[in-house]
Amino acid sequence: MSTLLLSASASTYSIPSSPLSQHRITILVHYTKRKPLRNHFIVVSLSATSSNKDVWRKTTTATPSSLKTQPFSSPHHRPYRRRQQSSHLDHSVDMDDLLLSIGQTTNEHELFALMSPYQNRNLSMRFMVTLLSRESDWQRSLALLDWINEVALYTPSVFAYNVALRNVLRAKQWRLAYGLFDEMRQRALSPDRYTYSTLITHFGKEGLFDDALSWLQKMEQDHVSGDLVLYSNLIELSRKLCDYSKAISIFSRLKTSGITPDLVAYNTMINVFGKAKLFREARLLVKEMRSAGVMPDTVSYSTLLTMYVENQKFLEALSVFSEMNEVKCPLDLTTCNIMIDVYGQLDMAKEADRLFWSMRKMGIEPNVVSYNTLLRVYGEAELFGEAIHLFRLMQRKSIEQNVVTYNTMIKIYGKTLEHEKANNLIQEMQNRGIEPNAITYSTIISIWGKVGKLDRAAMLFQKLRSSGVEIDQVLYQTMIVAYERAGLVAHAKRLLHELKRPDNIPRETAITILARSGRIEEATWVFRQAFDAGELKDIAVFECMIDLYSRNRKYTNLIEVFEKMRGAGYFPNSNVIALVLNAYGKLREFEKADMVYKEMQEEGCVFSDEVHFQMLSLYGARKNFEMIETLYEKLDSNPNVNKKELHLVVAGIYEKANRVNDASRIVNRMTYRGTMGS
Repeated sequence: MSTLLLSASASTYSIPSSPLSQHRITILVHYTKRKPLRNHFIVVSLSATSSNKDVWRKTTTATPSSLKTQPFSSPHHRPYRRRQQSSHLDHSVDMDDLLLSIGQTTNEHELFALMSPYQNRNLSMRFMVTLLSRESDWQRSLALLDWINEVALYTPSVFAYNVALRNVLRAKQWRLAYGLFDEMRQRALSPDRYTYSTLITHFGKEGLFDDALSWLQKMEQDHVSGDLVLYSNLIELSRKLCDYSKAISIFSRLKTSGITPDLVAYNTMINVFGKAKLFREARLLVKEMRSAGVMPDTVSYSTLLTMYVENQKFLEALSVFSEMNEVKCPLDLTTCNIMIDVYGQLDMAKEADRLFWSMRKMGIEPNVVSYNTLLRVYGEAELFGEAIHLFRLMQRKSIEQNVVTYNTMIKIYGKTLEHEKANNLIQEMQNRGIEPNAITYSTIISIWGKVGKLDRAAMLFQKLRSSGVEIDQVLYQTMIVAYERAGLVAHAKRLLHELKRPDNIPRETAITILARSGRIEEATWVFRQAFDAGELKDIAVFECMIDLYSRNRKYTNLIEVFEKMRGAGYFPNSNVIALVLNAYGKLREFEKADMVYKEMQEEGCVFSDEVHFQMLSLYGARKNFEMIETLYEKLDSNPNVNKKELHLVVAGIYEKANRVNDASRIVNRMTYRGTMGS
């Protein structure tokens, strides 16, 4: 063992962790509340251990003889402890006064001296835990914990450690939290549900998600059952971080633990499955809810509707709305607004109009979103007179209008190429204190481009760039398209080239514009620069690049981005996995495809049917019929897989390989099941 002496004049010290990664560090830090300590030293003991986590605890070189700390006792060898007194001084000690006195101590010596009248354990452990819970300063709470364990020699308590742990976590002392946890283990204390819940919640809320999940794993290994709140918090955190695959994995663990999700958990997961584009799984959750005795509510259905609308699955949304009406689930403002949009997208303007004007009869007051949506429906249906009437009706009835309202009307005037009226609306909205946004400007630039007034469009674009207005991808893309339509290819290329060194927009935005414009070389250059600089924080940028390379058959580049994505800690969705498996297949790297497929499943990624079918096809390309049969049987027993498509895919693979008997066997199996089902 080696010992270092450090002068103590501050409350904490930063010790490089890399040279000590295989050691446990035991440290005592004098805490300072009102004034710094002088002429004291800190002892830092370095001792090799199998753990690679750092344990911080407090001890000093200048402890008074009357308050000397007893040697640390292992669970296998404990010092003699005096018999616990049957009566305590709890009621005769004013806890508020004691806390006030503790708050005035400036170091461990003063605190130990203050507590010395009680070192014979004449205060109950319950009293001590309450005292700890009311001491908010993490350094004092650690000193008090040391006094409880090592001076007064109370039997170590998991409740006391939980309180101290809570305090250090509130102070974001992450390494100390790991240390306290290890110390609990050394004292033969078993962490309980509260211990793990506290660790998981605090690490998770600070975005230390990998740490939070590692605590969840430890909790499950210790056979400590989590509760619905804990799992729900983790699922919600995953959702907010857009890490939908992890949310799905945690939801699966929740159910495996025997916990029945509640309405909130189910509604959250409908949203998660929707964001992950696992539409069938989201729809099946509604059925599962009923089986579990949890009745879907308006939020359940509106979440499903939102999912379908965001992915332009309007017929499916119409089906959900019909089901909602069949089960007499009450409508709300959100549902009505979504369905007005759905009707519009399906060219059912009359139904949209009817629903809008019947909202008040249902006791639902239309808001600005309702009006804006119907306004857009009128515009798309070329009901321009109705649109103008509704727009002016809003003003007559003093109904709030916003930038979306004006953008919608400007777009409607653009359909009829009435560019002057569109331009006048911009003046009108500014006079009313409504600031135009990037969509406003991109719409007017697009209109000017269509009517041949490219000079005005270019002047406005340059003015916006120099004025500091946020130039988003829509505005840039609009100007590029305007140049291309006018045959000014050189101008379009100049704008695209400028995006290689963007100075007025984030590099992530530049990458997205270049990728969607199909500019592979420029997008690749900016992507690599941004990645090396650590500027890529949005998983959508990785997905955009993977899609770009897939469309252009740049499979090696696709795999490069995927590996960077995984290396950065991002969890791919089902669509990305499908593109990656296809790339590996095109590169004839079947073993890597198989490894990714299995690894992602083990990590909890939920695949769409297409991913499974693609893997079957890859096995077919390798003529690995044993793996085809293994995966086929596994998928055939999975209730969430479309069996008809599965049989057709497998039969097709065998037919292509000239294995006619196997193909017939699969088809006959499908036919037999169809007959039995009927």
